[in-house]
Amino acid sequence: MVKKPFHPAGPRPAAPAGGPRGPRRDNRGPAAKALPNNINDSIRAREVRLVGDNVTPGIYPIQEARKIADELELDLVEISAQAEPPVCKILDYQKYLYQQKKKAKEIKAKSTKVVVKEIRFGPQTDDHDYNFKLKHATGFLKEGAKVKAYVFFRGRSILFKEQGEVLLLRFANDLEELGKVEQMPVLEGKRMTIMIAPKKKA
Repeated sequence: MVKKPFHPAGPRPAAPAGGPRGPRRDNRGPAAKALPNNINDSIRAREVRLVGDNVTPGIYPIQEARKIADELELDLVEISAQAEPPVCKILDYQKYLYQQKKKAKEIKAKSTKVVVKEIRFGPQTDDHDYNFKLKHATGFLKEGAKVKAYVFFRGRSILFKEQGEVLLLRFANDLEELGKVEQMPVLEGKRMTIMIAPKKKA
């Protein structure tokens, strides 16, 4: 079943029985202004450039472009108002808005879901414990998570802060194929921290 055109100002009046369809309604109203695009009768250019799969690309008088959209029972949508002439597509605008909203949500979800995994060391971590934690960090980076590694200094162990820095730099070096250093070792209170982010896949 072909989708009916999208009309934010209300449904178009039904055509008289046995007669041609009445003129398109002017959608320039509060509801139309809230839309991200000019559509149908809201488009005021004298001519537009049509693009898309369901039309022959080219420059058309606005009346002809609207007629084509009418015949396809779809909407004429202005997608680039700054172009000369404006660029329009003929499509199901309600479906288009849904897809744009869904795409925006996906982009927002990807940008906000930053997982940070912590790896804790002592200033005198032995090789067995180091390799165990290196293996975990490798897995975290492969999963796309950031790794926040830190050396915790208890009491007088703060005297070994240089040793802790060497350990963190070694850790970053061993992970250089999978991650890049976002923050070099920095001492904050009793913690010396380094931040490693996963490298983008080619």
